Amino acid sequence: MSKASYWQRGESLDYKNTTGEMIQADTIVTLDTRIGIAGKDIGNNEIGSLHVVGVYEMPKLQTDDILFGAAVYYDGTQITLSQDGNTPAGYAVQAAGIDTTKVLVKLLG
Repeated sequence: MSKASYWQRGESLDYKNTTGEMIQADTIVTLDTRIGIAGKDIGNNEIGSLHVVGVYEMPKLQTDDILFGAAVYYDGTQITLSQDGNTPAGYAVQAAGIDTTKVLVKLLG
């Protein structure tokens, strides 16, 4: 039988910034199958916290009519209903109609 050793709660994860630039606090960071939110400024080649649990207000595609509970995706600049080529972000915890520019998103974790 294999054993595991507790590492951390997993609400925020250690993240090494290899982008070549500073990642500013509250920046949405695309991971392979989800997104995280920088907890503080993370310098290039430095390790900082990346929040992967919680509800965050994020910019949304203005033409999307997002219903409470809808699965949402990140297109690199904003939240959208379109899954096509976008990163899963979580689900909407509040309706955000057409012409609104923000949406509350529960991260996938």
